[in-house]
Amino acid sequence: MRLFGINIPDEKRIEISLTYVYGLGLTTSRRVLHETHVDAGKKAKDLTPEEVNKIRGWIEKNCQVEGELRQIIRKNIQRLKELQTYRGSRHAKRLPVRGQRTRTNSRTVRGNVRKTAGSGKRKVDLK
Repeated sequence: MRLFGINIPDEKRIEISLTYVYGLGLTTSRRVLHETHVDAGKKAKDLTPEEVNKIRGWIEKNCQVEGELRQIIRKNIQRLKELQTYRGSRHAKRLPVRGQRTRTNSRTVRGNVRKTAGSGKRKVDLK
């Protein structure tokens, strides 16, 4: 089954499968299923076409997902950069934005740079 260009896993419960869509978490997924009166315990492959259309329609009407949401987030970050805010400059430098420490533990943001020191002694070439 495909929703918004994403392959939804067939063997998982629909409640969990909907979280594969960018912008839908578990809470939103449960709300969608409650509002559309679809059983959360059903597997994705067991849904009828009417149920799929109800889910798709509710999400389109009430949520921003996938490309639209990514575009909004990108615009917000671009606006912060143009206003030259502190958060915008952190985004531009690809550093942690929300106050995390950078002396250690920002490896994924900094590109996994590992500069480990040895024993401090240099190896002397013997001739």
